Amino acid sequence: MLNEDQIRKLIEEKDLIQNYIDLDLQLTPNGFDMTIGELFEFDEQGALDFSNSEREVPEGKEIYTQKQSPKDKYGWWELEPGAYKVKTNERFNIPHNLMGMAYPRSSLLRMGLFTQTAFWEAGFQGKAEFLLKVENPKGVKIKENARVTQIAFGEIMEVEEGYNGRYQE
Repeated sequence: MLNEDQIRKLIEEKDLIQNYIDLDLQLTPNGFDMTIGELFEFDEQGALDFSNSEREVPEGKEIYTQKQSPKDKYGWWELEPGAYKVKTNERFNIPHNLMGMAYPRSSLLRMGLFTQTAFWEAGFQGKAEFLLKVENPKGVKIKENARVTQIAFGEIMEVEEGYNGRYQE
């Protein structure tokens, strides 16, 4: 796995990650903290088949933050128990010799929340989307731009053709 210095170098020299809020705060000894840019509730059924020719991925209904005071720069999401879709502020440009794995920050787990992501393929370019699950029966408040999930990058043998799926930007 890559360490903080290696990740910083890839961010600064190769645009591995763009649109971050505070590089020094978001870099960790072994990864990078992703922040919530947009949050959606699921309001439609999805469909999945073997070939993806009949796949239907619900976009969801965006949930907007509410400011607690007119002086506040950022608002809060107040979430009830359930499943939500997160879109990150950050945009990723994963080279063909890296892959990524992301996990919830431990603060989420301590509050009764977790995130679930898919494998980050070599060659992926775009913003991340992942699942946020609120299991705390009392719900949770999350402030706009909160750091919720950490991605770690690992070197792999370079692939000739990287990710070329539906979610590529």
